[in-house]
Amino acid sequence: MRWTVVAVVALLALAGCSRPAPPVGRWEGTYENSGTIVAAWLEIGKGGQIRVSAPDSTNIPPDASEAELQSIRDDMVARLASGWGNVEPRKMDFDGHTFRKPGHIAAQMIWDAESKKMTLVMYLGANPALNVPLRKVEEFSENPFTH
Repeated sequence: MRWTVVAVVALLALAGCSRPAPPVGRWEGTYENSGTIVAAWLEIGKGGQIRVSAPDSTNIPPDASEAELQSIRDDMVARLASGWGNVEPRKMDFDGHTFRKPGHIAAQMIWDAESKKMTLVMYLGANPALNVPLRKVEEFSENPFTH
């Protein structure tokens, strides 16, 4: 009886220490506001390995023409496609809601399991954190700005 109680307590302690598995799949999204444009691809593999690429352009003048903005978007799409093969997978801590670099505090991504929405958190210079909403995709699109 005594060993049974010890075994049950040990199993409960181990279960309490286990971390939830991160969602597996691909997400993409864009952000445009206040002189900043971002395009992002995110992939989480079955082993929890994460690959993310999010080229950005900041300090875009408020009077930039639509042609200039489109040129910036086109450049980001090209950077996503050409650089994706060089993105190294990395591990992150995941608590069921927030992804963080191992041992760090700042959120890198936020997962809402109920709505199945992913948000990429970006830190650009001394600006406040920028939340880039992502949508789940089967395959990355050629141009995430068109969705």
